[in-house]
Amino acid sequence: MKRSAWRYLWTARDIRRKLLITLGLMILYRLVSHVPVPGVDRAAIAGILQSGSAAGTLVGIMDLLSGGTVSNFSVLAMGVYPYITAQIILQLLVPVIPALQQRMEDDPREGQKWMEKWTYILAVPMAALQAVSQIRIFGSFAGTPIIDNFGFSGANILPSLTIIVSMTAGTMFAIWLGELISEYGIRNQGLSLLIFTGIVTNIPQNFARLLTPEAYGTGFNPNTRWWIFAAMILITILTIAVIVYVQQGQRNVPVMYPGRRVGGRMSMPVKGTLPLRVNMAGMIPIIFAQSLLTLPAIIASFFLTAQTPWVASLALNIQTIFGGSTGWYWLFYFLGVVGFTFFYTDVLFAQQNYGENLKRAGAQIPGVSRGAPTQRYLTRVLRRITFPGAVFLGVVAITPFLVGLILPLGNNSGTLLVSSSGLLIVVGVVRDTFFNINAELKLHGYEDTLLVR
Repeated sequence: MKRSAWRYLWTARDIRRKLLITLGLMILYRLVSHVPVPGVDRAAIAGILQSGSAAGTLVGIMDLLSGGTVSNFSVLAMGVYPYITAQIILQLLVPVIPALQQRMEDDPREGQKWMEKWTYILAVPMAALQAVSQIRIFGSFAGTPIIDNFGFSGANILPSLTIIVSMTAGTMFAIWLGELISEYGIRNQGLSLLIFTGIVTNIPQNFARLLTPEAYGTGFNPNTRWWIFAAMILITILTIAVIVYVQQGQRNVPVMYPGRRVGGRMSMPVKGTLPLRVNMAGMIPIIFAQSLLTLPAIIASFFLTAQTPWVASLALNIQTIFGGSTGWYWLFYFLGVVGFTFFYTDVLFAQQNYGENLKRAGAQIPGVSRGAPTQRYLTRVLRRITFPGAVFLGVVAITPFLVGLILPLGNNSGTLLVSSSGLLIVVGVVRDTFFNINAELKLHGYEDTLLVR
């Protein structure tokens, strides 16, 4: 029987120190998440969440992904998502702009440093823009400003700038905490763990709401809540199983690696595989599609008070459709997630350039020429296996809407995120953290041992 190396998790001094640093920074993040933005009307935001409308579902999704910082409207209300959005934008620009692509190919290490520097720089205006959009969109959902006298005219300019600066600073503080975790705690997991912390913190509270009769509104049979609770537990378990199954799915493409010269003899070629994952894009398409779909509503909010009637009417219709108030929003959401999954996967795969890398290593896929033909072949294979992954992500994104059509959830529709996008993040982070800690144990010389009885 084997004894796991994980028994050394707490006794190994270096690993214990990294775990304690990670835990301490995560706790600090949660404490700061309760610092409110100056002058915010929390009752107005609570009214949106309790409305039971599609807008309330959308805000509930954002609240759960942020770990309750949206309902508090704290200085961390945007979390680290402006940084993620900036990172996505730069990744998409690299294959489009030849100069950027050449920089990345000439010196990958320096190119990565350049990418990180400009991601930080771009995250600042992205955070400021998102702060303005959140305040305006939430105000339109509530029918009343969530922050009084917010605007950029007259005496409102200085207080408004103060609010934007405080929210932007909160985002940059969260990014800094994530970098500290990646450097001194669990490696390369800082931002993911902060998002993970925000999600799991609200899960017990959201499930407890399912057992509260008052949360369903009038005309509801209180005894039904137990069936709804049981259904939600079942949906959560099934969703976890499907997420694990799909996330682990991959296609192993056979590759022949050249033999090595040992002394005066040449060894036989070595058979290997190139794994292509079903879902290479992870959660990025869901985040990107949600960010893009809110953009029309943001722009339309500036024209709601236009003097021309047809302009004001058009702005209202656009805000209704893209603000999460109709089924059209969820249809566009599904199509956007599927489309961005293919697009983002293609961009990432093109940057890795497996065709040239395999050619330089002398490796070859049987029956396929080296170089560009190999890249085209792998791209075709990847697109075929990406289709089920893209549809899966799309269904995960709209699960709150689909289940809300079946179960009488009332004001608890936002809780459904626990069984969809939130769980996708949680399962992915737990999986990556597990492999990361396991690698740390092996790096420090702790291996599984065979126990002889």
